[in-house]
Amino acid sequence: MGTRLKVLRLFKALHRTRTVVFKDDNRALTAAKLKINEEFQKNKNETSDENIKKMIKMGTDVETVLRESVVQMEHVGEKKLLLRPREDLLLENVPYCDQPRKKS
Repeated sequence: MGTRLKVLRLFKALHRTRTVVFKDDNRALTAAKLKINEEFQKNKNETSDENIKKMIKMGTDVETVLRESVVQMEHVGEKKLLLRPREDLLLENVPYCDQPRKKS
């Protein structure tokens, strides 16, 4: 796959992830959009394959962190926050056990 295509796919993936992660938060949506566009614009004239690969790796890592680690919270009172996790972040909760299970 060509480098240009990889960069464009990453650009689209970051914007798609931004819309999912910051849903209903116009301020965060706008800030993320501006930051993504700024970073891609700043590096649009890069010609070194090595540097481009590093930036693609960095962008991919950022997209993964956003998708897997960021949750939304909303102020609902003086000292209260409402957690709004996305469905894909909710994992099955397995209780901790000090003793490992014996295989049968």
